[in-house]
Amino acid sequence: MEPVRRRVLKTAAAALSAGAFGRALAQAAPIRVAMIETLSGPFANTGEAVFRNLVWAAERVNARGGVRLPGGARPLEIVRYDSKGQTEEALSALRSAIDDGVRFVTQGNSSAIAAALLDALNKHNERVPERRALYLNYSAVDPILTNELCSFWHFRFDAHADMRMAALMQVLREDAGVRSVYLLGQDYSFGRAVLREARRQLQAQRPDVSIAGDELHPMGRIKDFLPYAAKIKASGASAVITGNWGNDLTLLVKAAREAGFDGKFYTFYGNALGAPAAIGDAGIGKVVAVADWLPNLPGTQSETFYQAFRTRYPKPADDYVHMRMQLMVEALAQAVETAARVEAVPVAQALERADVTLYGQQGRMRASDHQFQQPLVVGVMDRQGAPGVRFDVEGSGYGFRVIRQVTAAQAEMPSSCRMARP
Repeated sequence: MEPVRRRVLKTAAAALSAGAFGRALAQAAPIRVAMIETLSGPFANTGEAVFRNLVWAAERVNARGGVRLPGGARPLEIVRYDSKGQTEEALSALRSAIDDGVRFVTQGNSSAIAAALLDALNKHNERVPERRALYLNYSAVDPILTNELCSFWHFRFDAHADMRMAALMQVLREDAGVRSVYLLGQDYSFGRAVLREARRQLQAQRPDVSIAGDELHPMGRIKDFLPYAAKIKASGASAVITGNWGNDLTLLVKAAREAGFDGKFYTFYGNALGAPAAIGDAGIGKVVAVADWLPNLPGTQSETFYQAFRTRYPKPADDYVHMRMQLMVEALAQAVETAARVEAVPVAQALERADVTLYGQQGRMRASDHQFQQPLVVGVMDRQGAPGVRFDVEGSGYGFRVIRQVTAAQAEMPSSCRMARP
């Protein structure tokens, strides 16, 4: 047979085979992952942003053939459950997900809700061992979740608050312009943990810096932050340290701009969800954010990753991508394949050894406390087009230039976890 004809037939056979495999995958029972998140109310945008990330991650797994198991490959499916930002609603969603046969639950946008879900899941897994489920946490960063409350059934894929604060402090300790700070946070477990660690690390690394204010505010209830911004300005603080996220951060930075506050913001989440556009030119060189990854992280693999996300979600308003959520889904797929079954205990045992790499970013799970270990980066806001700022955020014209890269080994912190295993 002539070579060209042979190649054509081979290509056609491959296409038919891929098509048949794709149909088989589509017909296979999906491995469902329940996302319990705020999908209505003032923080709905944060839940929708997470959903886009998880869907994109699942699509990647499915595009390469799904999760391979002895009985045949199975696709991943992300199923939405609306917690409405309320603990009781989240617990009801957990019960519904388990009743629906879901064995993998994911949540992150509230440490208070995370603690309640973890407690409920611990009790359920002890009471109903034949329907055990695992909890994959992508954003709830109260350190207690992998310390005093650590659980065999819980895996955290974000750096916890103390790890993030330590990365921020690597920058702040060298910032001679900061002589006093205002500590402001949301009044719940995570917000309190951020301010507590800020006080501790300031004392250890910048004892010369005074604390001009130390305040918590109700979460998701403040519509006008001008009174807070006025107090910050009047205090004479040269910087604000905050773990605020969602509208509580966007409204805060807007108010600070209107009040004429000229200091810096050291943030956990100042790099997205409207914050850069809200503060505008006033944030150039003054808004600092810590993350597991930033779009302007140098390197072709990082750029390729970001471009792929923007191709999938081209609307500027949808520009909210997290490497850790992608690594979490990759780790789950890896663990299920390693366990060769979809059961909580063997998958958890495989997750304890998870070691995943995606677009040059690597992370591994620490078995002793189920705290994911990964690099962190710190960036500072600047105008798109400035050196190191090829990409902006959400079409705002502002992006974040990476000013500090922290290796996974440098970011790692000890744990007080004493885990009970089944």
